Amino acid sequence: MEPIIRLDNVSFAYKINEKTKVSVLKNISFSIFPGEYVAIIGHNGSGKSTLSKHLNGILTPDHGDVWVHGHNTREMKKKRDIRRAVGTVFQHPDNQIVATIVEEDVAFGLENIGVAREEMKKRVDEALNVVKMSEFRHRPPHHLSGGQKQRVAIAGVLAMQSDCIVFDEATSMLDSFGRKEVLQVMRKMNDIGMTIITVTHHMSEAAEADRIIVIEGGQIVMDGPPREIFKHKQELENLQLEVPSVSQMAEVIHSQLTNFSRDLIQEEEFIAEVEKLSKEEVV
Repeated sequence: MEPIIRLDNVSFAYKINEKTKVSVLKNISFSIFPGEYVAIIGHNGSGKSTLSKHLNGILTPDHGDVWVHGHNTREMKKKRDIRRAVGTVFQHPDNQIVATIVEEDVAFGLENIGVAREEMKKRVDEALNVVKMSEFRHRPPHHLSGGQKQRVAIAGVLAMQSDCIVFDEATSMLDSFGRKEVLQVMRKMNDIGMTIITVTHHMSEAAEADRIIVIEGGQIVMDGPPREIFKHKQELENLQLEVPSVSQMAEVIHSQLTNFSRDLIQEEEFIAEVEKLSKEEVV
């Protein structure tokens, strides 16, 4: 299977002035394959957000190459195709909302690329349905909650029929309810085959992914399934990261009740384990 995105020895530095550069990414290589759900984590300043901006050519590497469907992000004439293939949902939904009515905002990108009216209506309807915002289609976006605004932003990317969506700290400004709304949409999109990449500092969000890439000092230091990554508690603490709160609670309970699993990373697993233990006690 060919990857959607491939990074080959990517390095990047921000230019401060004529003589000074700050190195952010250092010889990073990895691939993202169709249908994957990948979380990129790291503490503030680790380089994860800079990395995310390389995935669809917002930034281009100083050294090395980024390939999207076989197109190098350095190719200016391929930028539109690359950004249609890999869409991005940013931290602040207000920065992506440009229209005064929800359905018009979702259609904005389609109008820019000249999609026919009937096809546009079909895509807008489908996108709003996926993010469960159809009933709000005639509302002004500024009347919506943070989570709802972010779902509108996601619908706009979905309508473009991207193969992959990068969520760049897209839940960091939301409350717990709004974050849960967006995570449900992300999982639903992945379930129907879309490739999802989420850049986050929320470990509970990373636990929802199928693969975690850990960045430190602009380099990949871990790459694997969440359950394996979160076993390295001490290493993560050394990187100023924590395991999910669910894992922490499971560890505490396991220390008192050894038949309670300590290998839990998601809220649903924790609830199921509590219910299982309760039934055993009743019996």
